Amino acid sequence: MGRLLALDYGRKRTGLAVTDRDQIIASPLVTIATKELEAFLKEYMAKEDVDAIIIGYPKTLGNQPSEVVKQLDPFINRLRKIFKDIDLHLVDERFTSSMAQKAMIEGGMKKSDRQKKENVDKISASLILQSYMKQIKNYSK
Repeated sequence: MGRLLALDYGRKRTGLAVTDRDQIIASPLVTIATKELEAFLKEYMAKEDVDAIIIGYPKTLGNQPSEVVKQLDPFINRLRKIFKDIDLHLVDERFTSSMAQKAMIEGGMKKSDRQKKENVDKISASLILQSYMKQIKNYSK
């Protein structure tokens, strides 16, 4: 079984999270500059067995696509062409940043570390991945 890889896509930075090979545990991986994301993914996918890419899809409270979607949709289309054999899933990512902040507080992370946006991004990606894993687990029941 391959890993699941999740992205919390942003204009400047993208947080990534990944599961173990058994797809049981979701863990924050890294936050990288979005302009370097495509190259990073090509390198990562060449080294790791990945079954699916899960992308947090940003929507407003009114269930409309947010501004960043203008940048995200073309990126998703490129990924579909580059990684033709990899499943790609979109997950509603509303509230993941605030949930990530809460998780960091509950986890005892220092305030200075919680203020680093790269930590919020990769933890948000982990929450997106956990949400997806919960969906597929509930679906398979």
